[in-house]
Amino acid sequence: MTSSGAALDAAPPEEGKKSSTVTVVLALAANLAIAVAKTVASLLTGSASMTAEAAHSWADAGNEVFLVVADKRSRKPRDKNHPLGYGREAYVWSMFAAFGLFTAGAVVSIMHGIQGLIAPEPAQDFLIAYIVLGIAFVLEGVSFTQALREARSTAARYRRHTLDFVVRGSNPTLRAVFAEDAAALVGLLIAVAGIAAHQLTGSPVPDAIGSILVGLLLGVIAVVLIEQNRRFLVGQKPDDEIEQLAVEELLTHPEIERVTYLHLEFIGPGKLFLVAAVDMTGNQPEDEVAVALRRVEKEIEEKHLIEEAVLTLSTPDQPTLGSRSGAKSGSSRG
Repeated sequence: MTSSGAALDAAPPEEGKKSSTVTVVLALAANLAIAVAKTVASLLTGSASMTAEAAHSWADAGNEVFLVVADKRSRKPRDKNHPLGYGREAYVWSMFAAFGLFTAGAVVSIMHGIQGLIAPEPAQDFLIAYIVLGIAFVLEGVSFTQALREARSTAARYRRHTLDFVVRGSNPTLRAVFAEDAAALVGLLIAVAGIAAHQLTGSPVPDAIGSILVGLLLGVIAVVLIEQNRRFLVGQKPDDEIEQLAVEELLTHPEIERVTYLHLEFIGPGKLFLVAAVDMTGNQPEDEVAVALRRVEKEIEEKHLIEEAVLTLSTPDQPTLGSRSGAKSGSSRG
């Protein structure tokens, strides 16, 4: 039983907030520096791939601003107008960032690549392009390493595989930074290949194709991010393991005999709204039962994952999701 409580209270709030903020701010600083360098290089070289990479980095930098806003606004404490808090603000602003990546990054890169195929222009000063792309790879690597470190640390607390936690988890800012940095590293390799082919063959076609490939990569990433944010905005339940842990956590309270109904829904990054129907032990008077339910609700809300808990009484005919006797027998088998 103790394992369920540990899992539901897995991430210390202040530690998680600090790590997430550092990840987003580091990504913003890296992308601003890279965007300026790539823009200068694209003007000097005339490379289509470099221009696409500049558009990519400016889109990423703009997106990080949205992610900073998402991170800040989603932490506002709940009030009478927002009884479940402001957690979903994270998905709204992350959605804006994903749309920005699609339009300012993917569309611009693809259009520039097509223009390069229709009206190709010669490129020059390839060494400048290689130097800037090399520096950009290092800076993007630093940002990606920070995102990967945060993802691994948090995924371990929730007993999840890192990639699964990033893609399907409830933290949209971590997912966006992780995905954009990974796409940036791949995009840089594509740009280097396109520029090198341009230099070796003298044809600007590979360079233009590189620009289109970078745009397609950004488009795929943007669509994935948009879809994930949409899922959490309309209401996303956690996986079955978390639901089972929640049932086990409820049964750790001596007042609860069995659980017959459970509703869990993400209302923000790492924040769940819990509604459950429970059967109380004994046959206590109504006022004592009400007091016991409120006490259990407050104890559950002390768990980091649970933003608000609402408990109601079961009816005798409701099927059992978990019972005290079943929990005890399951624990002895484990």
